Amino acid sequence: MKATKLILIALIVFVQATKAQQKTIDKIVVKTPMAICDACKDKIENYIIRQDGVISVVVDIKKHTTTIVYYTDRTTDENLKASIADVGFDADDVTAEETAIHKLPKCCQKVAQDSTANTIKKPN
Repeated sequence: MKATKLILIALIVFVQATKAQQKTIDKIVVKTPMAICDACKDKIENYIIRQDGVISVVVDIKKHTTTIVYYTDRTTDENLKASIADVGFDADDVTAEETAIHKLPKCCQKVAQDSTANTIKKPN
């Protein structure tokens, strides 16, 4: 009887330890209205994928969105939005850094200036 109880307790401890090691994954879709070309897409994807906890990044330049899959125990959606802003792109309610905007390709800089007037124009 004592052996059965001991095995049962050991099994419960093992199951709890396994659950504790599982990582939770989340996905967010961020509006990135300034991302209009392949250069913008590459810049965002290459920067965000290097952030701690990020599993995948997909920028859709037609829909002006960025989809990020990440581990919730390593980063937050606010940190990821701030990282996009650090690259020079608006991310939902987080405004892009001015110094980073000037480092963007010329076509993206024009969109950045136009977005402050709430109009997005694609360069010719």
